[in-house]
Amino acid sequence: MREWIVNYIEAEKAALDSIPVEQVESIILKFKEAHAEGRQIFVFGNGGSASNASHFATDLGKGSSDALGKRFKVLSLNDNVSWMTAIGNDYSYEDIYLRQLENYGQAGDIVLTMSVSGSSPNLVKAFEWANDKGLHTIALVGGKRGKLADLASETIVIDDTHYGRAEDCQMGIAHMLCYAFMEVEELRS
Repeated sequence: MREWIVNYIEAEKAALDSIPVEQVESIILKFKEAHAEGRQIFVFGNGGSASNASHFATDLGKGSSDALGKRFKVLSLNDNVSWMTAIGNDYSYEDIYLRQLENYGQAGDIVLTMSVSGSSPNLVKAFEWANDKGLHTIALVGGKRGKLADLASETIVIDDTHYGRAEDCQMGIAHMLCYAFMEVEELRS
């Protein structure tokens, strides 16, 4: 058992080491620009990534906004269960994020998704629509990369295909995107 735990921790460290610092910085600066311009930030995912998306929206909408004074406009599209099930039932599960973006998304807004596989049809379909409509797309994906890696305006690939480790790293990035605004003085000026 202990050997498995030690190996897991070592693999987690390697996955964390694969996070590209300059790409995280680029996304933070994109968020700063969106904040200044009053742009909307949409985030969503499936399974554990949906939980990470909800957590991220809370941290950015509350903690980061509190630090800045001016509020981030952030919405987790996987948090409205009745809307998602209505769309899934009446149209298609592949449309659950696309159809919500059709209601809210405007050119210049940001769409961020987290996905270990990078190929979930509902995420891909939403990104295709967002790209066609001039939204800035950001994908945090696992080592398989998937279709999202090629569709996104910006992609961060975690060099691991293990769902737990990739999702841990994606949440770590989400925390960096939020805590940068709470802890880095130059972002607050």
